Amino acid sequence: MSEPFFFGYGSLVNRATHIYTPAYRARLTGWRRAWKHTDGRGAPFLTGVPDEGSTIDGLVAHVPGGDWAALDLREEGYTRHLIGAGLSVEGDEPVAAQVYAVPPLSMITQADPAPILLSYLDVVVQGYLREFGEAGAHDFFATTDGWDTPVVDDRAAPIYPRHQALTPAERWFVDARLVDYGVRVV
Repeated sequence: MSEPFFFGYGSLVNRATHIYTPAYRARLTGWRRAWKHTDGRGAPFLTGVPDEGSTIDGLVAHVPGGDWAALDLREEGYTRHLIGAGLSVEGDEPVAAQVYAVPPLSMITQADPAPILLSYLDVVVQGYLREFGEAGAHDFFATTDGWDTPVVDDRAAPIYPRHQALTPAERWFVDARLVDYGVRVV
């Protein structure tokens, strides 16, 4: 296919947060995820980071008409990178794709890190549960660094703009993984 695609590994895995179609389950070798803080943003970003020994699951989706402007706006703070190798797509659908990542120069270390928004994490995990089942959602946690960052429970008044309502089972899954990973919820 000559149409442009992106590889999403966070909130873009949740099809309820976007209208990009067609979308296919995919796997990217040579990357993992991490929670990173940046200048000018209160909450940390979930970003992809190159890592030869890792593989992450996600979705590839079509960028309608090759117009990246709307997606670039949604992914403000990230830069796009052409995926040269390591992408496999369900059904062996051949695609050329790009991946968004926070530029290393904008990453900062905080002595008292700002918390991850639970409303954001909920959206990401809901996407993994729906696309890859519980095994895939467990793998999301295992292939993501930064669980020493606290999480703020904003479910009652979600701050994340694309928040989604979770089923009781989805909510239980997220809460149980936070306990498993020793994440402090504030």
